[in-house]
Amino acid sequence: MGKKRVLSGMRPTGPAHLGHLVGAFDNWVAMQDELDCFYCIVDWHALTTDYANTTELRNNIRELALDFLAVGLDPDRSTLFVQSHVPAHAELHLLLSMVVPLPWLERVPTYKEQIEQLREKDLNTYGFLGYPLLQSADILIYHADFVPVGEDQKPHVELTREIARRFNNFYGAVLSEPDVRLTPTPKLPGTDGRKMSKSYGNTIDLGEDEKSIRQKLKTMVTDPARKLRTDPGDPALCPVFDLHKVFSTQETRAWAAEGCRTAGIGCIECKGTLADHLVARIAPISERRRDYEKRPKDVRDIFLEGARRAREVTEATMTDVRSAVRLPPPTEL
Repeated sequence: MGKKRVLSGMRPTGPAHLGHLVGAFDNWVAMQDELDCFYCIVDWHALTTDYANTTELRNNIRELALDFLAVGLDPDRSTLFVQSHVPAHAELHLLLSMVVPLPWLERVPTYKEQIEQLREKDLNTYGFLGYPLLQSADILIYHADFVPVGEDQKPHVELTREIARRFNNFYGAVLSEPDVRLTPTPKLPGTDGRKMSKSYGNTIDLGEDEKSIRQKLKTMVTDPARKLRTDPGDPALCPVFDLHKVFSTQETRAWAAEGCRTAGIGCIECKGTLADHLVARIAPISERRRDYEKRPKDVRDIFLEGARRAREVTEATMTDVRSAVRLPPPTEL
């Protein structure tokens, strides 16, 4: 029995940040020895919301490719590729679109949520409505056994399972239903206390230097009750302490919590100690990133080889799918 397969992807919409590190990358790296991993830069998905301005798309793809390698994704243990370099994703998406009922897409929880959150963008397009279907094609074309997601993404995987069942009901057992692999997604606030997000401009990016990290943390919001150095606070209400819980040692967390409750330490001191831990965590990532930045051809070759390996898998799937749908091969015309 070979390793079970996992597929996951990330949109190239700007620099990767700490939220990506703890919400995705750490889990992806940990899976490399256990599973047959396919990790994809999903550039077509980036177009679902940012189709009107693609000036930064190629640069964002290059930057995310560097991030993939810098965090520890190993091309010898994982297949790393760019979605648009494997055209079969689009072909399967097209065929799935013929059989999936429109209400299935309209009921996806994030559909209306994102339309509400991104009011400044015109998202009344099929591409945006159909992005969960493209996501399903991404998964199904590799016969992925698992999809690593947080709790909020479970409905997307369940939709994929439903789509596979409907397709198979029409054409026979061609597509495999993936299982969910729930992954820990620690609460990670940005510098303004809201969820860390590029759209909020509150991120600490993986490529930032020590000076920038320390400067951003100095301005980070804390428990509003601590207006003065002598005011006690509540760590449970402090976004800085949420970062301590993820990046600091148990000893440091205990020190920060006690110092906050008793006003034994000030917020500046607390942030400085957090910065020490963050810098230590990001330093090896930054070092690997700088190394790969000096070797653009190596990076390009890694992703070209990944796309080649991915195309081998997807072409095998599509051969079965085309046959099941009874599409004629060119040799029969």
